[in-house]
Amino acid sequence: MARYTGPKTKISRIFGEPILGNGKWLNKNSNPPGQHGAARKRKSLGEYALQLREKQKAKYTYGVLERQFRRTFEEAARRKGVTGENLIKLLEARLDNTIYRMGIAPSRPAARQLVSHKHIMVNGDVVNVPSYQLKAGDIITFKPTATEKTGLTSAVRGKNPKFNWIDWNETTMTGTFIAYPERESVPENIKEQLIVELYSK
Repeated sequence: MARYTGPKTKISRIFGEPILGNGKWLNKNSNPPGQHGAARKRKSLGEYALQLREKQKAKYTYGVLERQFRRTFEEAARRKGVTGENLIKLLEARLDNTIYRMGIAPSRPAARQLVSHKHIMVNGDVVNVPSYQLKAGDIITFKPTATEKTGLTSAVRGKNPKFNWIDWNETTMTGTFIAYPERESVPENIKEQLIVELYSK
C-alpha cells in the first residue's frame, strides 16, 4: 500500500503552510528546504510550476500518489458539473478523509491506519481500503471489537460543526456521510482550477 513516509515538516516548508497537519516549525524556520533556502529559488514561478505545485499540494494533503490521483481526476472529469469542484468532492468522500473530518482520528494518516487495520465498518461491513468512495447515506462505525480498545475510542474528539456534510454521534459512536460537500465548505487551500489546467495540457 503506497503512501508518503518522508519528513512532514519538510513538505510543510515547501508550501509554506501546514498541509500535513504539522506546522510546528513554520514560524521558526519558514524558508523552503535545501542548503540555501529561498536564496537560490526563482522569485516568480512560471505557469506550469504553479499548476504542478497545486497538484502536489492536493496529493500531499489527501495522501494520494500520482496514479490514484489521476484516476480520481478522470472520474471527476466524467461527472456532470465543474471538474475542479468534482475533484475536491471525490477527495473529500474518501473513507480515510471522512474519518478524519468526523474527528475519529487526529490526522489523515491516523485515519488511514484505522481503516487498513480493519477497525472501521461501512454499512455493517468491514472496509480496509482507505480510498473507498462513500456515497450519501453511508453509515460509518467502529468494529465491535475496536470499541473495546480504549486507545482507539479515547482519540475521538468529535466533529467540527462547520463540516455540515457529515454527522457524528458521540453517544452511539456512529457517523453518517450525508452528501458531497460544496466547495466553499471545504477549508483546504487548494486552487483546483490550476490542477484542471495542468491535466488539460
